[in-house]
Amino acid sequence: MVDLWEGLFQALWLILALDAELADIALRSLYVTLSALVIACAIGFPLAALLAVRRFRFRRTVIAVLNALMGLPPVVVGLLVYILLSRSGPLGVLGLLFTPTAMIIAQVVIMVPLIASIAHQSLRDLWQEYHDLLISMNVTQGQKLRTLLWDARRALLTAALAGFGRGIGEVGAIMIVGGNIDNVTRVLTTAIALETGKGEFALALALGFVLIGLTITVNLLIHGLSRTERDGRW
Repeated sequence: MVDLWEGLFQALWLILALDAELADIALRSLYVTLSALVIACAIGFPLAALLAVRRFRFRRTVIAVLNALMGLPPVVVGLLVYILLSRSGPLGVLGLLFTPTAMIIAQVVIMVPLIASIAHQSLRDLWQEYHDLLISMNVTQGQKLRTLLWDARRALLTAALAGFGRGIGEVGAIMIVGGNIDNVTRVLTTAIALETGKGEFALALALGFVLIGLTITVNLLIHGLSRTERDGRW
């Protein structure tokens, strides 16, 4: 119990003192996850809108596959991305393995099915309300998609938030493709695993507190943005 309290005290001191190593790891985590989130949203939102509006063969199959991929094991994603980016892989010439870019790619693959599936549910319900109106206005397919995406933007924030939560807490895939290299690819989750294994519980606890703090902060910011927008519409 004494060691636990001592570790907690040291962890809080590292945070309050703005430890350079701690700050570097936290900023890298934010960079990787937010970059992956932007790319995943740019892919997932239009895909979700297209699946809500467009009727085509195998549409239900695509939706079922997306829903199934929400539970895709991250280590499998890491393995597949590793194979693609390895020297013998098709993208090995790019030299992206064990870089933040490889970690972003892995997180994008993990986030897209989750974001697209959650967004599709909201957009599908909205499309049922807008269907007759938009058809009667004879708008183009692109205009339909843009209208749905804009009017469902608050629901899409929730989908983005779910994607962020999945990405910021990921460890398996980014450990495989990033290698947990100090000052290069080490992020909060991989650093926590490393420091815990080394017995450095103070730094591991500090990293854990920062991870929780970042997650809560992003949640509050997104909820605040949603509330501000809702109030502004009155």
